[in-house]
Amino acid sequence: MSATGTPGSSGPTEAELLAFVRRIAADDALVASLPLDPEGRTWLRLEGPGGSEAWLIGWPPGTGTGWHDHGGSRGAFTTARGALTEHALAARIPTEGWKTLELADGVDRERQLTAGNGRAFGPHHVHEVLNVSDSAHAVSAHAYYPPLPMMRRYSRTGLVLRLEEVERPGEWA
Repeated sequence: MSATGTPGSSGPTEAELLAFVRRIAADDALVASLPLDPEGRTWLRLEGPGGSEAWLIGWPPGTGTGWHDHGGSRGAFTTARGALTEHALAARIPTEGWKTLELADGVDRERQLTAGNGRAFGPHHVHEVLNVSDSAHAVSAHAYYPPLPMMRRYSRTGLVLRLEEVERPGEWA
């Protein structure tokens, strides 16, 4: 049994990551300390639980991440202010050996995450997160374990998902 109470695992569980980002999102002083830019996303790196990587992120109106995964890390995020939309795939996407993949019908999921709402996800999660508002910033808290080794970025046209690039930590931190 590991220190987190899960047989055979190490580091914080998805539930523990979600509890952490909920606490961060509820910290009004910390959320208010994040500088907001009208043109692009802003972020503040935080110490996450059990060696995890954590971020507080500001989202100007109309911004988003594009389709991506988290390089095999599990994670969680919670909206602290405003609202975010998540588009996700309810399918396990292979991590290697393909450049273009045709998705099956019915794999798309959409969630609206208003302030105080969040979700946890496993190591094979592919999604995009958007602030669809045309006038209001959003702020969210995120945590990942293990710390992100990479992020794969995808483009999507209909049911076709294409791997476009692989980013390493020095390219986004």
